[in-house]
Amino acid sequence: MQYSEYGLTDDQRALCDGVRSLCAKFPETYWQDLDERSAYPDAFIEALTEGGYLAALIPEEYGGLGMQIMDAALILEEIHRTGCNGIAGHAQMYIMGTLLRHGSDEQKRKYLPDIANGKLRLQAFGVTEPDAGSDTPSLTTRAEDKGDHWLINGRKMFISRVLQSDLMTLLCRTTPVQGGMKRTDGLSVILVDVNEARKNGLTVSPIKIMLNHHTNELNFDNVRVPKENIIGEEGKGFKYILSGMNAERILVASEAIGDGRYFVEKAVNYANQRVVFDRPIGMNQGVQFPIAQAYCQVEAARGMRNLAAEMFDHGENPGEQANMCKMLATEAAWTAANVAMDTFGGYGVTKEYQIERKFREARLYISTPVTNKMVLNYIGAQVLGLPRSY
Repeated sequence: MQYSEYGLTDDQRALCDGVRSLCAKFPETYWQDLDERSAYPDAFIEALTEGGYLAALIPEEYGGLGMQIMDAALILEEIHRTGCNGIAGHAQMYIMGTLLRHGSDEQKRKYLPDIANGKLRLQAFGVTEPDAGSDTPSLTTRAEDKGDHWLINGRKMFISRVLQSDLMTLLCRTTPVQGGMKRTDGLSVILVDVNEARKNGLTVSPIKIMLNHHTNELNFDNVRVPKENIIGEEGKGFKYILSGMNAERILVASEAIGDGRYFVEKAVNYANQRVVFDRPIGMNQGVQFPIAQAYCQVEAARGMRNLAAEMFDHGENPGEQANMCKMLATEAAWTAANVAMDTFGGYGVTKEYQIERKFREARLYISTPVTNKMVLNYIGAQVLGLPRSY
């Protein structure tokens, strides 16, 4: 099935071809085996690193490819379109943005080259807490200033890839909320050496969920982190995290678009091949129309993603477009997932046909990294000017 590549440059087409060639070495049986064993795709991540794809957004001066957000979006889209899963490595693309935009020159020189070449993995992003959820300013994990180090105590929930990472960016409170102070002030971003932290008070407890995602609960018990590991100014962490949200939304949308295209292509092929009552099931409008509708939704979401990425790459603030493309793409992917499941019928729930694995993976993005209900809150209040509900 041939999708439109209108608007892509020759370099971008070559980029997509390169990603598809790499992914062809990791067939769906590879992912099925990992899923059954709840194993991390080390070989796949190493291949992406060697190809430079995970360093797409790191400037060339630090060993990266120096690409734009649209290029990174295409990389993740193609990964998911082939049936692979970029979630095991995608965070490195946008997490390092906090370090790149707000870190000191010394921090960037120290960490970015080794992140680019794979010597260090920065895959963990410690924000969510069990009692705060989407209300990030309510987080209670505390980092106390002890002179030459920070002393960290608290809990984090649903923090993924910690055991597969060398470094983690951690959002924590360094100044308690006081009278007249904004709730969003007093939060700071600290770079944590995961291996060192696990030796002195960090407990990582894996959480079993419905897909192979390697997420965890974290407990910080008097964890010492060097004072110089703070990124940017103390107390400005919430602003720093927000500055990376547009990129995160665009990249997650791209993965969902890839999933959507995967499901549509699978459904089309099966509907053409599966013969019941002496004719292909795709001849039946009850099968054909839902596939066509899913296709329309995925391609429309892709158009919004392209707009958001273009604005981002031109230095605009695409908050509205980035949030819309995340919601539209994840909803479209979920629609396509259900259409594929219906098209395959009983075979859709079998491991052999792979639909059920991707079906579980596609559902995740409705709720994370931001629930689509919070996206609608943003659109309603920030874009349309309606009263805030929270």
